Amino acid sequence: MRGNALTEIQARKILADLYEIRNGERLPGSTARTFFTSWASNKILETSDSTGVHYRQVVRTFIESLGKRSEADLSMLTPRDVITFRDALAKRVSASTANQAVKIIRMALKDAQAGRLVSENVAAGVRRTKTSGDRASRRPFTLDELRRILRVAGGEWRNLILFGLYTGQRLGDLAKLTWRNVDLDRGELAFVTRKTKRRQLVPLAGPLRKVLEQSHAGDDPAEPLFPKAFTANRTGTLSNQFYEILVSAGLAAPRSHRANREGRQARRKLNEISFHALRHTATSLMKNAGISPAIVQDLIGHDSPAISAQYTHIEESAKRRAIESLPDLTQ
Repeated sequence: MRGNALTEIQARKILADLYEIRNGERLPGSTARTFFTSWASNKILETSDSTGVHYRQVVRTFIESLGKRSEADLSMLTPRDVITFRDALAKRVSASTANQAVKIIRMALKDAQAGRLVSENVAAGVRRTKTSGDRASRRPFTLDELRRILRVAGGEWRNLILFGLYTGQRLGDLAKLTWRNVDLDRGELAFVTRKTKRRQLVPLAGPLRKVLEQSHAGDDPAEPLFPKAFTANRTGTLSNQFYEILVSAGLAAPRSHRANREGRQARRKLNEISFHALRHTATSLMKNAGISPAIVQDLIGHDSPAISAQYTHIEESAKRRAIESLPDLTQ
């Protein structure tokens, strides 16, 4: 192709401009709104339900941020559109959440670029907003805090919390566990994580074996371990329920939903302890007990290239000793 020749994308952009001048409207099917809406719909079919819903929510917010520009041709988007979206979102949610939303828009535009709908990914060069404040505020629970939480947590939630502590797994994964994932004879919990698609094999700590042995297991292996949590449509719903437990335990302040910028429309103050903190707690307790970082990484499910280069396999007995190093908070 000659150096001064028009590319297909450049030609489409010129034609779109001429079409709008002549007809007073954009070429049908080429708007940012159309592309992003279609992309999000496809992702719902390609990913887990919760991930698909999250993508759709991010796309909807991005389209709202674009305003009238959402009706312009996709090729008209600029980095400023993405930056404006990022900054507006960062005023209402945590910086890490805003950065994740930009990552999703970047993914969508990468697909648009691959489909030759745009010549460049205008979100590729958009920098992350600061996250140091978010990360600095996160910490594990203390043992005293865990005892306070377990005292106020009801039946199913108490068991969910124990599973969070003694497996170090994410709330969304634990909520979807069934009896098929449990092998009491071998004392193991086996499942595939929804976020990383990694197969996890976690030895059952003594306290969890007691919980499971005291639970009613039906004849159907597909029966959920936590029936109420299993039916929740969103992990966020469960996170909010756990927050209320923290409030009851005196570890968090009640949330206000008033529209005076102290409620849902304002930027939420990141609570330094959440269900995810159980993951940090398990990691911290095992490391403090002298457990090898490689074993902790394998149990929790964090992938580390540096550790993988030195360890190719973690023995089951080593993982079991690591789990048994955790204190029994059920007594």
